[in-house]
Amino acid sequence: MIEKKNPRELIIETAQEKYKVKRQAFENTIKVFEGLKDTCHFFESMYNKELINQGGDPLFEYKDRGVFDADLQIAGDLLVFNMHTNIFNFDKSHRIWRTSYLQNQPNASYCGVISIYNFLADSFKYNRQNDIGYLIARIFVNKDKHFFVEGKRQLGFLYNDFVNPTIDGETIEKIIESAILF
Repeated sequence: MIEKKNPRELIIETAQEKYKVKRQAFENTIKVFEGLKDTCHFFESMYNKELINQGGDPLFEYKDRGVFDADLQIAGDLLVFNMHTNIFNFDKSHRIWRTSYLQNQPNASYCGVISIYNFLADSFKYNRQNDIGYLIARIFVNKDKHFFVEGKRQLGFLYNDFVNPTIDGETIEKIIESAILF
């Protein structure tokens, strides 16, 4: 006979389990965001060097705005990267629930989120708060560093396999390049 747990035991067990999963997703998302910031800084240096070598002006400017925010300006455009401080779960109607990965590990659905926005650089320079920016991508990262990207153009279909790949430095570079090209 299976022993039934009382509600207190179930609440404590569930809280501990979810905390552990969410904490791991948060830590992985922070690591990915730090890698993203390092890559933006590298791109600033690399692309500006190439532009100067070709006789042009440096057009890239990276700004680290704290733990959860960073900017990469490319000429008159500004990519704003923001890591949300909460961990989210997907609605049961979301397509990722159809995967065997989540059917076998439902808690793997908890993800941290990094958003990428595109603005006109002058909107920030001149503090024009009513100017419109565009959300061009959201990167979702879970406890196992599995990820997928919801986004515009190629960002939305190149990185939509949540089951197999894990996010790494090379993937971060490709995502940023796709965001710049957008």
